[in-house]
Amino acid sequence: MVSSLRLPTLTSLFSPSSFARRSTVTLRRRLHLRPPLAAGSYAQSAASSPPETEDRVEGKKSSRVQERANTDRVITPRSQDFNAWYLDVIANAELADYGPVRGTMVIRPYGYAIWEAIQDYLNVKFKETGHSNMYFPQFIPYSFIEKEASHVEGFSPELALVTIGGGKELEEKLVVRPTSETIVNHMFTQWIHSYRDLPLMINQWANVTRWEMRTKPFVRTLEFLWQEGHTAHATPEEAEEEALQMIDVYTKFAYEQAAIPVIPGRKSKVETFAGADKTYTIEAMMGDRKALQAGTSHNLGQNFSRAFGTQFTDENGQRQHVWQTSWAISTRFVGGIIMTHGDDTGLMLPPRIAPVQVVIVPIWKKADEKTGVLNAASSVAEILKTAGLKVKLDDTEQRTPGWKFNFWEMKGVPLRIEIGPRDVSSGSVVISRRDIPGKQGKVFGISMEPSILEAYVKDRLDEIQSSLLERAISFRDSNIVDVSSYEELKEVISLGKWARGPWSASDADELRVKEETGATIRCYPFEQPQGTKTCLMTGNTAKEVAIFAKSY
Repeated sequence: MVSSLRLPTLTSLFSPSSFARRSTVTLRRRLHLRPPLAAGSYAQSAASSPPETEDRVEGKKSSRVQERANTDRVITPRSQDFNAWYLDVIANAELADYGPVRGTMVIRPYGYAIWEAIQDYLNVKFKETGHSNMYFPQFIPYSFIEKEASHVEGFSPELALVTIGGGKELEEKLVVRPTSETIVNHMFTQWIHSYRDLPLMINQWANVTRWEMRTKPFVRTLEFLWQEGHTAHATPEEAEEEALQMIDVYTKFAYEQAAIPVIPGRKSKVETFAGADKTYTIEAMMGDRKALQAGTSHNLGQNFSRAFGTQFTDENGQRQHVWQTSWAISTRFVGGIIMTHGDDTGLMLPPRIAPVQVVIVPIWKKADEKTGVLNAASSVAEILKTAGLKVKLDDTEQRTPGWKFNFWEMKGVPLRIEIGPRDVSSGSVVISRRDIPGKQGKVFGISMEPSILEAYVKDRLDEIQSSLLERAISFRDSNIVDVSSYEELKEVISLGKWARGPWSASDADELRVKEETGATIRCYPFEQPQGTKTCLMTGNTAKEVAIFAKSY
């Protein structure tokens, strides 16, 4: 039997902004929306030949009319309602659906493939930095949570508890894992005895349960997936170095793989993880200019080792408590990718994390053209797969090419290759970029010769990756405003932007800002301006600037 320390009502499990306007039934229907089948097996649109040829132009016109008549994907424009747009994209791109328990989600294959791409990159980096994967139980004795005072205080409202097992009431309540610092320390105490056992550095990929009051698919759900790293060290310097190293790993992942220009920095005391001495974070600006905490790394000091008695004998024969870190990235990062790069058409995925990097759409009108076109398309697919690219050949005959164009654009595939009878004759293909809509993003006459095609496609994918990052940097920088007074801060936040200014005020002042503006200190950025600074709230000297923003 699972219960919560503070059970919310069912109607409160979803925030009004997230779910009130979109019922579960409605979104499920939207998730399965598909236009009717084409009127025949063969394409009547977008014949693949150079732009000046008559059959391509007429085919495109026919396609537009047919698709308008047949397609009703109902993706709300971002500028009209960002939250509705986000939910529509998740539904139509088949990323996730709602679970039977309110506040939970089912991650569908395409959404999970994005998470797998995140896993693949980070797993390599974790092992390169000396960490090993392992797994801890999902059920944790409640007494473990109680051992670290600030930890239990911080997590109590979110805990799910098991009170009955095997039909009998349990002697001790069990917590369904909200995070693993407590159980990790219990085991570390058994494994660590001497300085020779240090450092101990592990990671686990697991699910986590937190009884959230306001939920949003991928961003905040009752259960989510993540990796959590845990390390133990002999000195505070080693622990600090580890915490900073891992936030750097996350920062590089965000920039180089997800094309998200996060701002790394240190959390304020108010925003620090319960039980940590310091929390480092990467903060990302979403398309609606809200902040998303995309990953965190905590220097736990000796807080948990003292609570659990995790000690070692140092080189001088003295007993010491270990110094620890923990760090995590979760499936919330998938939501960050959607909200950073998506547009009114749907998803727009950076090539390095896209489940499908290139989709190939064969196009023919007559039955005697089919074999040649499909053979050429299969050959192109094999060339690109051999080159190590993730390729999808969409040779289904139940949909028109125009429908396929729209469908794969909505799913965010970076490149589309079109092959028609004229392309087969000329030994070339047509290639379209997802990040540049319309004619501007389409190039004709790219040779099918393997070395030429491979080089061209890889270059375009690299260009798309860079373009998405540059676009996101430009958007972020144009929406961060430097302020020097509280009045300026309030004005900037009211405009939906991020405010950056000198800060040395109290925790009470920080909470006042949150109460009056809805904004919090996202971080003290690692990159700080030089020179004397004056606190925007108190007028006193400030050593650092802080970034304030509304957040998810």
